[in-house]
Amino acid sequence: MSELLITTDGAIRYLTLNRPEKRNALNESLVAALKRALLDADADENLRAVVINGAGKDFCSGADLSALQKISGSNFDENLEDARGLAALFSIIRKVKIPVVSAVHGRALAGGCGLATGCDIVLSTDTARFGYPEVKIGFVPAIVTAILRRNVSEKQAFELITQGFEFSAAEAKDYGLVNRIFAEATFDDDVKNYLNVYEKVSRSAVMLSKKLLYEMDGMTFDDALELGAEINAAARMTDDCRKGIAKFLEK
Repeated sequence: MSELLITTDGAIRYLTLNRPEKRNALNESLVAALKRALLDADADENLRAVVINGAGKDFCSGADLSALQKISGSNFDENLEDARGLAALFSIIRKVKIPVVSAVHGRALAGGCGLATGCDIVLSTDTARFGYPEVKIGFVPAIVTAILRRNVSEKQAFELITQGFEFSAAEAKDYGLVNRIFAEATFDDDVKNYLNVYEKVSRSAVMLSKKLLYEMDGMTFDDALELGAEINAAARMTDDCRKGIAKFLEK
């Protein structure tokens, strides 16, 4: 049985974590499969968005027991190499040109919460639970903190990573970690309807918007303005923009 199910519905690619008996816990092979699938999706010009979801009752419970056992028996350099492999997954998500969306149901904990947080958009059922409980076993959600720190206030991030408590979808939305909450009973249809928007807007404009948003991070104000000017000029040269302007002027 494949640990990652890959399906395509129209212009949307679904990557389904498929270890339901392990609550979709992450191991080395699943992380590697996610990386490959994301890169494949990035190369497919017919796609408008990628969705990461989970089979069974939960989205993802974090690292599995074998991964934790490997951590406890490895030296610093081995652990650093392993951690960099996970960090590469988050980097790929940001570099994929189209939106990468997490669709969270059940529990998204530890590395699973990190995976959800690392996506461009987070959609959630109203009953989902989130949390970064690593501190409870002497661990640190260190890699995802690079993203968490960019999504919530410093004080909120401090509380989340140092107390390790679970929180609801409603709380996650208040923190700024969840974009939309849908009823569990209609979640799949609601996610599909939400994503339909990306089939109605310009693919090139969305791609340039994502590039602008993330490359602007950390820039000075003047550098951000200059990047904005360059992206603005690039957008004007696209077929989508030229056709869009022509259509607008016809009205």
